[in-house]
Amino acid sequence: MEDLSGSTRMHKVSMTNRRSCVIGGVNDVLSFDIHEILLETEQGMLMIKGDELHVSRLTLEKGEVDIDGRIDSLTYSDAGGAARKNESLLARLFR
Repeated sequence: MEDLSGSTRMHKVSMTNRRSCVIGGVNDVLSFDIHEILLETEQGMLMIKGDELHVSRLTLEKGEVDIDGRIDSLTYSDAGGAARKNESLLARLFR
């Protein structure tokens, strides 16, 4: 059986023509709408911005997310350092 506890998942991003994206190593989907998706990954917080974004497949047991739409940007922020300072999620994003 596969060990899903801890940070044993490899984080991987695969994008095709800025229209579809497969992301592995996802721990949680924190929020999403048609313009922005916020993911907690093995490598920190990942914010995906674009237009007509849609989470077409979500499998948190495997840590995988498929996203369709026009992808304009992928932005990482380090969640580890902020969590030690007891900052809120919004404070970490808007530093």
